[in-house]
Amino acid sequence: MFRFCDIAGRRWPGPGARFASLLRQAVLVLCGFLAVGTGNTEERGAPAGMSRAQIYRRVETVMALGRRMFVDPSLSASGKMSCASCHSPLYAFGPPNALPVQPGGKDMRQTGVRAVPSLKYLQAVPQFTEHFFASDVLDDSVDNSPTGGLTWDGRVDRGHEQARIPLLSPSEMANGSPAQFVASLRQAPYADDFRHVFGEAIFSDPEKAFAAALEAFEVYQQSYAEFYPYNSKYDAFLAGRGELTTREQRGRSLFEDPAKGNCARCHISEPAADGTPPQFTDYALVALGVPRNKAIPANRNPSYFDLGLCGPLRSDLRDRSEYCGRFMTPSLRNVATRRVFFHNGVFNMLRRVVEFYVQRDTNPEKWYTRDADGRVRKYDDLPEQYHGTVDAEAPFDRRPGDAPALSDDEIDDLVAFLRTLTDGFRSAK
Repeated sequence: MFRFCDIAGRRWPGPGARFASLLRQAVLVLCGFLAVGTGNTEERGAPAGMSRAQIYRRVETVMALGRRMFVDPSLSASGKMSCASCHSPLYAFGPPNALPVQPGGKDMRQTGVRAVPSLKYLQAVPQFTEHFFASDVLDDSVDNSPTGGLTWDGRVDRGHEQARIPLLSPSEMANGSPAQFVASLRQAPYADDFRHVFGEAIFSDPEKAFAAALEAFEVYQQSYAEFYPYNSKYDAFLAGRGELTTREQRGRSLFEDPAKGNCARCHISEPAADGTPPQFTDYALVALGVPRNKAIPANRNPSYFDLGLCGPLRSDLRDRSEYCGRFMTPSLRNVATRRVFFHNGVFNMLRRVVEFYVQRDTNPEKWYTRDADGRVRKYDDLPEQYHGTVDAEAPFDRRPGDAPALSDDEIDDLVAFLRTLTDGFRSAK
């Protein structure tokens, strides 16, 4: 019997009990994977009765395997695309460029329909539910609507489920089947390491080997140092190890003020009651009515619409019209490292995003196309019958001709605050 899962009861370093719980959950994910994974432990080279130290070493080995696979382009049909091609470690595991959709496929000429999200700070994302009640920083009597899940439409809940999507997508790594991916993996220079961890016979069963590879990707993304370090300037400020500038402080106030930016309504900026660092998202899926992006090839078809929760990539909620146009609220951590924003990548500058938030309703002509008669087609990337799903709470509660919630100087202040959310801050103290 394994003895290693008693580590869940140890004291973990961190600013609060909930954060410690997240670390324990990450360890339990690894423990559960190693204990049951894709077969019995003897077959997979993980004999029963392993010591805690042995388990830690095995976890590190699996994590290292996941890291190597993550950057290996030979695992794609083209031989030119790795996970890191789109989720660059240099850009907070988000896109390394300003393209709204990335090229991929067997010939590297295919494109998807959505911008690449960051893979950082996903360790606390709850499973998707249509009715979410939070008891920590939100009012637990309020139904916060569809919430959680990974990807822009929340259609999967676990890292290994998410990893499967790009590996087999015709517009991404384009493996025709799990067996094709495993055939490439079998030729990788680290294939012997894979056998050592998962069993000498692992490649004889492509489905089992594919499942093991997906678990290795998930284990790799549990590396807190790489994926959720909580070491931004704002984290240092909250911990009393750094100071915000006057402009950054003003930006923070505007971010949290319900009468101004009101950003913290969805992008929670205060630590939880137990000291857990803020995630800068409430994980809800919302409709913002962002403009249509003509640079996406799929949008050349005027009848094509990406409706998020109700399709076309997600199929189980297609009949729920009240969900059409809703997409995940991403964490704003590391948002300043991005050069493409929203699910359709319609904006390339962070300041432009903030401008849209406060001017969407006061100056719609600035953001949307016009009909032949000159009428502004507000929410032009969403069919009119779904316009009622679009968020209308502040700062989206104004009308054409009203003053925007933020002035130009205030927008600059808020952007300055958002830049404090970038990981890797080193205090001068």
